[in-house]
Amino acid sequence: MQEETLNIREMVTILRKRLWMVVLITLGVVGVSAGVTKFLMTPVYEAKTELLVNKSQDGDKTGIISMSEIESNLQLIETYSVIIKSPRIMEIVAQKLGEPDKVASLTEQIKVSAVKNSQIISIVAEDTNQRRAALIANTVAQTFNSEIVKLMKVDNVQVLTKAKADERATPVKPKLLVNVAIALAISSMLSVGLAFLLEYMDNTLKTEEDVEKHLGLPVLGTIAVIDAKNGAKHTRLKEEKKVRMAAAGENR
Repeated sequence: MQEETLNIREMVTILRKRLWMVVLITLGVVGVSAGVTKFLMTPVYEAKTELLVNKSQDGDKTGIISMSEIESNLQLIETYSVIIKSPRIMEIVAQKLGEPDKVASLTEQIKVSAVKNSQIISIVAEDTNQRRAALIANTVAQTFNSEIVKLMKVDNVQVLTKAKADERATPVKPKLLVNVAIALAISSMLSVGLAFLLEYMDNTLKTEEDVEKHLGLPVLGTIAVIDAKNGAKHTRLKEEKKVRMAAAGENR
């Protein structure tokens, strides 16, 4: 128990000794991370549209939706989510956007998810331009809405909400606070580790305790270090005093 306490004290002593280095490295890395995030990384915006999976046309003519129809529609949602990002749909979207050679990049910009406990499919598009993000999301929704009739011979999908470009929208990427927090955590760990590494590599003996600890020899005495500058000044004053005393003797 005593040895563990001693180790903790040594760790605290090392951190206090090299605290300036830890602080400087941490602040430097955090500052660089904030600067890169704020001024060098391109902001990315997102726009969202939603699709509603409802009763098919050949369902009950009374307009009443049964539980079996709802369950059937919920099972279709997972299938629809896959179809939305399928090559067939994305190729048509790319052609409508005038970018037929960018199918792969457009697919990566699209996120499709089912809203929990509902019959709604959410389509989120990301882009460096807010208006283009809304255009991509709406184009995907409209294309899927028209193509699903040909693919599955059903017409049970409607566009619930359209994506809109908001000039006041804030970017979803990069996230300044997240990047700064990550940089703070990583730089703190690295700087503390560097402090312990430098202390481990430092094998010089600086105090009487170091001599007794590492060499196992008792300290018999110490020699004080005299400041050379102050010592020279003291000697000069003594010489000037002697000259004045000699001059005073001659005047007599």
